[in-house]
Amino acid sequence: MSVSPDVLPAAGASSPRRADIPPSAGDLTRIVPRRHVGRWLSAVVALLALAMVVNSVVRNRRFQWSVVGEYFTTPAVLDGLVLTLWLTAAVMVLGFLIGTVFAVLRLSANPVLRTISWGYVWIFRSTPLLVQLLFWFNIGALYPTLGLGIPFGPEFLTVKTVNLFGASLTALIGLTLHEAAYAAEVVRGGILSVDAGQTEAAASLGLGRWRVLRRIVVPQAMRSIVPTAGNMLIGTLKGTSIVSVLAVQDLLFSVQLIYNRTYQVIPLLMVATIWYIAVTSVLSAGQFYVERYYARGAARELPPTPLQRLRRQGALLTVRLRRATASDAPPLPGGRGKGPSGS
Repeated sequence: MSVSPDVLPAAGASSPRRADIPPSAGDLTRIVPRRHVGRWLSAVVALLALAMVVNSVVRNRRFQWSVVGEYFTTPAVLDGLVLTLWLTAAVMVLGFLIGTVFAVLRLSANPVLRTISWGYVWIFRSTPLLVQLLFWFNIGALYPTLGLGIPFGPEFLTVKTVNLFGASLTALIGLTLHEAAYAAEVVRGGILSVDAGQTEAAASLGLGRWRVLRRIVVPQAMRSIVPTAGNMLIGTLKGTSIVSVLAVQDLLFSVQLIYNRTYQVIPLLMVATIWYIAVTSVLSAGQFYVERYYARGAARELPPTPLQRLRRQGALLTVRLRRATASDAPPLPGGRGKGPSGS
């Protein structure tokens, strides 16, 4: 049984609501996004300031960019860069190995081990790095010789400290011990960030203490350790420049040797600056991907990579261009818009 559309509703019957009637294409209103005038003005001001800074750097002849390009890849500078990278990697690896041991001792139930770990962290965090390096460089004044033997008994092997501790070894020892104190606190904080229920559940399954630490606690603690460790890595890379006071031929000291001979201080300092910025940028990119790797399981969606962000921005820009093109198209005869809604 069909009802004719011409039949009107009976008296007393409720008429169809306006919301139930689908609007026509002409009744649709266009939603205009909110204008952020302040945001655009601040962006324009920031871009103008950035352009002024870049212009002052590029067009300033006192930077002597031709000299920067001449010395940028010289063997002396590259050798200093290699030593800086090697020193940074060795200090980070050894520092975190020693720091992890002290972090575990700090969490131990043994009061003696816990006190020794706390004392180590307290001493090396309370002393400036330059003072530590100078102390180790002059260790021969306290211990002229080092021996290996029985305590309070005969020594089987004796070596002079002056012949043992060179400038490079002194820098490695000083930086490593200083780094280990901070690494111990970073690792300890990461372990404490893991929920206690994780260890309790593992203990209920009969897992050993070291297996729980290695297979359950440490992988989850890495989410808290990696960001701080990445910052420490970048700080160590820049902090290695302090070894130039010990005449270690790192990147900064190599540059200093050149400008002490040529008196071109500013361009040679720019060479070191550009190399530090380049290496730091690479390390920052690596830190992003390591953090993204350990974020699995902790976030519903992993943060997008730079390439994924570019693709997303490109897709959004394409959609906006298509919408703008469709809105600017001339309407069809009869007042209907172009597209499926107007058919």
